[in-house]
Order: sequence, then C-alpha cells, then structure tokens
Amino acid sequence: MSQTLTPPARSAEASPVAPAAAPPDPGLQALAEQYGLTVSGARPPLREYTRRLWARRHFIASFATARLTATYTTARLGQLWQVMTPLLNAGVYYLIFGMLLHTDRGIPNFIPFLCTGIFVFTFTQSTVLAGTRAVSGSIGLVRALHFPRAALPVAHTLIQLQQLICSMGVLAAIVLICGVPVTWHWLLMVPALLLQSVFNTGLALAMARIGAKTTDTAQLMPFVLRTWMYVSGVFYNLSTFTSSAPHLVSVVLNCNPALIYIDLMRYALIDTVRAQDLSPHVWPLALGWALLAGAAGYVFFWKAEEEYGRG
Repeated sequence: MSQTLTPPARSAEASPVAPAAAPPDPGLQALAEQYGLTVSGARPPLREYTRRLWARRHFIASFATARLTATYTTARLGQLWQVMTPLLNAGVYYLIFGMLLHTDRGIPNFIPFLCTGIFVFTFTQSTVLAGTRAVSGSIGLVRALHFPRAALPVAHTLIQLQQLICSMGVLAAIVLICGVPVTWHWLLMVPALLLQSVFNTGLALAMARIGAKTTDTAQLMPFVLRTWMYVSGVFYNLSTFTSSAPHLVSVVLNCNPALIYIDLMRYALIDTVRAQDLSPHVWPLALGWALLAGAAGYVFFWKAEEEYGRG
C-alpha cells in the first residue's frame, strides 16, 4: 500500500526573519558629541556652509587660475585662444548673419553690436556648460577631499569670468577701430558685468547639481543654449520682431536675462545704443535676475551637498 509523504510543517519559530537594523549606540553618540565629532560629509546649515565656502576663497581663486592655465598648455598659441575663439565666432556669425542674411540693416555699428552680443552671451554659455560638468568632472577630488562642493561651480564661473576680462580688451579695441568714441557710459560695464557674474554663478550651481545626477545633461545643454542664443538678439535687433509680436510674447522676450545683460553691455560700449532702445526697467530686471538666480541656485545646490560623490 503506497503512502504519500508530506513535508513536516515549518514552525513559526523557524521562519526566516530579516535582521533588524542595529540601533545607534547611545554611548557612541554621547562620546561623539563630547568631542565635537560629526557625520562625515553631513550638510551643515546654510550660514555655516557659506562661512566655510568663504574661508576657501583663496583655494577657489587658485583652482580657477590653475585650470585656466592648464586648458591651453597643449596648444601652440596658448592662452591667445581665449581671445581668438570669440573673434572667430564673431567672424563666422558676421559672414552668415551680416553678409548673407543681412540682419545688419538698420543697425548702426553692426560689428561692435555683433561682437558685444557674442562675447557677453559666450560668458553665460560657457559658464553653464562648465557648471554642468563641475562636479561630475571632478569626482576624484570630491571623493578625496572634504570641502564645500559649491567651490567647484563657483571656480568654473571664475574661470569664464577671467576669460571674458581678457576678451574685453579685444572687444574695446574693436569698438574703437569701428569709430565708436569712449564715453562715461563705459563705466557701466562694471555693474553690468558684476550682475551677470552673479546670475551665471547661480546657473552654474543649479546645473552642477543636475549634471551630477544626470550625466546626459551635458550632451543636451549645447542644443538648449543654442536655442537660447537665437532668441536673445545676439545677431539682430530683437525689437524689430517684438514690436509686431503679441504682447505676452514681447514681454517674455524682453525679460530674457541673456538679452538684458547683452543690452546693458551694448548701451555701455556703443554710443548709438540709446536708453530708449533698451528693454523697459532693464536695470531692475538685471538686478532681479541676478538675485533670483544666485540665491535659488545656491540653495538648490546646497540641498544636495551630502549626495555629491556618493555613487
């Protein structure tokens, strides 16, 4: 007579149970607090984080100078490429937009107009691209040393600012060669450049966090920036299009921060660009964009301070 064999019932005590996470040892916590020890890589409060970042300002300046110097060490012309790159871009765009598409019609001093737009927008464009790779491109440094990670995108912004300052000498020479006189408006370049630098720093900080999490962002940003450039009046006078556009479209285009900083620099350098040619409330808008982007980008980056280099 055949018998059916059944496995013995498993007791409740024998069922596998996932081990519970060990609670933190109160004794170790008390010992750490006694000697002022904290969790490695923990995010400090925003004020303390800012204080630490300011304490490393000399490191940021030295890092930026060293990276800028190293960028052109393998090129025969060296740091001359800081000036030649925007000049070559200006030559190409003048050929396309000035000679072929004739966007220079109705724009006096078109060459200074075009070069100023290219130089100023390139500052923002290069800063955003560099900021996108600021953390992901320095992952070894992030994992090896403990420092405020915001130092990296700030340093990359400083690199681009140093390049722009070198280029501004060439831009001033172009303006003078084209017969534009020196006026007291040239002094307005300083506040305009300062506001744009704060704006660019905020963008670099925000893109550094996004780029650290999504590395494909670095491949997408050139297309986004190229589109932004075409709607920022770099090659043409945008007012000729906004004058006949719907009111909402005109307001959005005139509030474009890239256009605002370009217009301010053109107003400072070119005497034929008058105050009535600028966007309404251009200086308050420039200040507002700088404060908004700078503060929002800084806080956005600080929120993820503990995550950089962890995976």
